[in-house]
Amino acid sequence: MSRRTAMAVLALLTLTATLGAIRMAGQQAQSEEIIRRAKSKVQPEYPALAKKMNLSGTVKIEVVVAPNGTVKDARIVGGHPVLASAALDAAKKWRFEPASAEGTGIIDFKFEPR
Repeated sequence: MSRRTAMAVLALLTLTATLGAIRMAGQQAQSEEIIRRAKSKVQPEYPALAKKMNLSGTVKIEVVVAPNGTVKDARIVGGHPVLASAALDAAKKWRFEPASAEGTGIIDFKFEPR
C-alpha cells in the first residue's frame, strides 16, 4: 500500500469515528429532552408561503434549556427553510420543567398543509 493510500484510509477512519461520536451526541440530546418534560408547548404558525407552495415536512430545532425551564438558546438543525423560522419562533416560547442544570435537546415540528 502506498503512503498516499494509507493516509487516505487513515483520514477516512478518523472522519468515520468523528461522525459516529457526533451522531451519538445527538441521540443523547434527544433522550435528555425526554427526561425533562415540556410544561407548555407553543405550536408554530403554518407560513402563508408554505400554504401556497403546499409544503409539508419536519423541522428540527436544538434548544438549550436554562435550569428554570426557559429556552435560553435555540437553533435550526434541519428542515425546509420556508418552515424553519416559524418552528424556531415557536421553540423559543416553550417552557420545561425546572432542573438543577442546563440541558440540551431536539424538538421536532411537523408541518402539514391544511
